[in-house]
Amino acid sequence: MTITPAPPSGPPTRCTPLDLARGILTGAVIGSSLAALVVGTVLERVPLLVGGLAVPIAYGLLVLAAGAPKRAREAAIVPRTALAKIESLRAIGGETSDVPVRFDLTVAPDCGPAYRVESIQSVNLVDLPDYKPGGIVIVQCPPHQPWAVKLVKRPTPQWEDRATAARIDSAPGPALTDEPPPDGTVGGYLALLALLLGAAGVVFVFRADLFGPEDPTDRPPSAAGPANPGISSTTIVSAASATVALGPGQSLFDEGRLRSAVDSLTEGDGRKRQALTVVVQDRLLTVVFTPAGSQAPGFDLDALPYPRIPALLREARATLGVRSPRTWQLTAESLSGALTLRVGVAGAEGAASLEANGHGEIVRRVSAR
Repeated sequence: MTITPAPPSGPPTRCTPLDLARGILTGAVIGSSLAALVVGTVLERVPLLVGGLAVPIAYGLLVLAAGAPKRAREAAIVPRTALAKIESLRAIGGETSDVPVRFDLTVAPDCGPAYRVESIQSVNLVDLPDYKPGGIVIVQCPPHQPWAVKLVKRPTPQWEDRATAARIDSAPGPALTDEPPPDGTVGGYLALLALLLGAAGVVFVFRADLFGPEDPTDRPPSAAGPANPGISSTTIVSAASATVALGPGQSLFDEGRLRSAVDSLTEGDGRKRQALTVVVQDRLLTVVFTPAGSQAPGFDLDALPYPRIPALLREARATLGVRSPRTWQLTAESLSGALTLRVGVAGAEGAASLEANGHGEIVRRVSAR
């Protein structure tokens, strides 16, 4: 029996609207999930981290559930058996008894034209000599997936007799592969665009938290130059109070700046003046001195825990529920007898504060409500 091939007809590869929609949705889920994980890590938002993990898992389960009926229908289809001619074969690796072999076959089904296909099959080393170029083998493949051929290693006697008597002419190429080459140019671009838009959407929603006002305590000291209060600063000293205002690009929370500004207020005095209240903002220092002859409780300016003050501000910003503070200030006083420091911050979430003792140790927090 001689089988003459006809021109091969491969499976349809054009993307359907459903494939495009699925690709766009997949890209959006991947992009938004990755962005949520990154943004959640940066902002320390647990809900974002949970969402970045839960959304792709839920989407994957949804895709599996939606494709279950189709997979069930395909599994119910009985594969068809056909004869095939080995055009060539080549072992492509393997260090066990089963060797992966790439077969180039001409498949000749009973109910259609012959076609060329490439397929990788695992063949036992003992059986490998039975497969030679020009030999006739028996294969099976689903009717809707002619490229998914599998060698039948234990055929029925009827098919063995047919294989012994058959002659198959070689079919022209190109050969189909184990998976049809999808025409995914448009779908790939749309999926990539959806991925980028999904990531950009998450970043846009949290842009205020990500790119909010710069925290002066996080700026490196070198950004404002050396701690010299004489550069772009104004100092006003009177009998009752003193003020130091720094110029642009400087902060009292740069390394050594606050201590230098306080020392500049008492330069030339033969004695250290007692302070009633000290208020510190980013570029403004205000000191109210105890009136002469007053019994009001004051404190020595040298008693302030200068090294701990920047850390207290960072602690207030990070732990009191105010993510993007618009205003903040540090107040030091000893009206209760002991030196007390209070850091207040205010933003869209409300106002919050923390209180520390004279050693810079936090003793109380009031979170935003």
